[in-house]
Amino acid sequence: MASRPPAEVPLESERLVLAVDLGTSGCKCALVGLSGRVHAWAFRPVPLYLVGEFGVEQDAEDWWRAFLGAAQEVLEGDAERRRRVVAVCVSAFGECTVPVDEAGRALARAMLWLDMRGAESIRRRARSGKLNVQGYGPLKLARWLRLTGGAPSLSGKDPAGHIAWLHDHHQPLVERTHKFLNALDFMNLRLTGRYCATHDSALTTWATDNRDLSRVRYDDKLLRLLEIDHERLPELVSSTEVIGHLMPAVASALGLAPTTKVVAGAVDNSAAAIGAGTVRDGDLHLYLGTSSWLGAHIPRKRTHLSAFIASVPCAQKDRYLAMAMQSAACSNLTMLRDRILFHADELSGNHERQDDYALLDRIAERVQPGARGLIYLPWLQGERTPVDDRHLRAGLLNLSLEHTREDIIRAFLEGVALNTRWMLEPMLRFVGSEKGSAMTIVGGGAQSQVWCQIMADVTGMVIRQPHMPIQANAMGAAFIAGVGLGELSFSDVPSLCGIARTFEPRDTVRGLYDDRFGTFKELHRRLAPVYRKIRRQLEATA
Repeated sequence: MASRPPAEVPLESERLVLAVDLGTSGCKCALVGLSGRVHAWAFRPVPLYLVGEFGVEQDAEDWWRAFLGAAQEVLEGDAERRRRVVAVCVSAFGECTVPVDEAGRALARAMLWLDMRGAESIRRRARSGKLNVQGYGPLKLARWLRLTGGAPSLSGKDPAGHIAWLHDHHQPLVERTHKFLNALDFMNLRLTGRYCATHDSALTTWATDNRDLSRVRYDDKLLRLLEIDHERLPELVSSTEVIGHLMPAVASALGLAPTTKVVAGAVDNSAAAIGAGTVRDGDLHLYLGTSSWLGAHIPRKRTHLSAFIASVPCAQKDRYLAMAMQSAACSNLTMLRDRILFHADELSGNHERQDDYALLDRIAERVQPGARGLIYLPWLQGERTPVDDRHLRAGLLNLSLEHTREDIIRAFLEGVALNTRWMLEPMLRFVGSEKGSAMTIVGGGAQSQVWCQIMADVTGMVIRQPHMPIQANAMGAAFIAGVGLGELSFSDVPSLCGIARTFEPRDTVRGLYDDRFGTFKELHRRLAPVYRKIRRQLEATA
């Protein structure tokens, strides 16, 4: 494998990757050099559709339009720079399902990772009579854990649940479906015309045998258990495989050569782990985007069933990625901004404008740690780690006449940090790290120095903030492309990722946040039954 490009490669002659970061909020495109330098960056938003209480969808054509708009922006006006683009590589959010026909057209809007309509459908497939373990039939669970490393979410928040729901409620649509695709698979189809899924994008169909990373494949027994036809799933490829060249129409629309290669890419958590520079075993990264997760590479497949943590296939062919996932992070701030603090005509108009969030930062910084006793529970759409409970909902506790809007903003930031500590504790045990060690923070929320300091104080971890945390997924996609092209190795990546600032936990607030965390966990224990009771009441009156 070739080593990384030398640092002295001139900016104007560096070979470039059109790196795509498709997130829930929209599509970011970046021109990234194989040295890790970002030459251009653009974003286009993508709308979200809520369907009842549990349905969350997006239109796959909106993804494609957002991609074309952002890609054309970073490429326009510079023919020389376009000639230096050697590959396209996509990072996309996972646990999404879009049914497409033989022509590659979406037959319905995509069901997202927040969509919980399939909960009862997947529970029926996972159960076995009266004897069950945490909702799973013992033999079924044993097979899932042995082969995949995990099991379908009983909240329905993954393709296994989505496909089960479509089978149970929209059978005619299923019969017209040629392939069920994840978001990454759909983008690669539109780029190359090839139906394929990477090992990590196929993971949460929960039908792959992942014991041998050199031979990941669908398992017939798991497919029968899930009631999924093998023929409706795409072929499996590794993240670093060159899956083809740009379709002529796509190359023409972007002004790129039709010989431009497309590397398979990865789902967002795999790409972020690479873009954060955390490629060595046990190196933790925290992603703060619409959702949140903790990840670290480890050499073997493991599962912590009670904490809903597993190590799964990822972009590195010889490593698993240990993952702990939570449902809502920055989406709490977006909801606070758009639905509580401001009227629609007070907003900046572009939902990704960072000045809105910078204002929230400045306000939160003025408030003392602890938000004057306010506690926020950030469970807008249920939770996943360390509990898998679709009934949990957000709440603001201990609000009084003394509190201000400023206190509420601070409480929201602290609430997400407390939730992060909740999943961090079992994650540290899982990967063999210790509290007080360091983790790299990436994603849109990682741009906030105020939030980084809160994360350090609440978790007790040293927080490392890269120079461009919002671009970690795009950089990860570019590095994956470099490996696929044979111009990089993953061991080169840490030296290509710089740290801008380090945040140390402050001893002066340790006791405060330790007490607050204890209260946070107690609130979960006491309120979880209340949320389930409210849900039963809502169902009875529906």
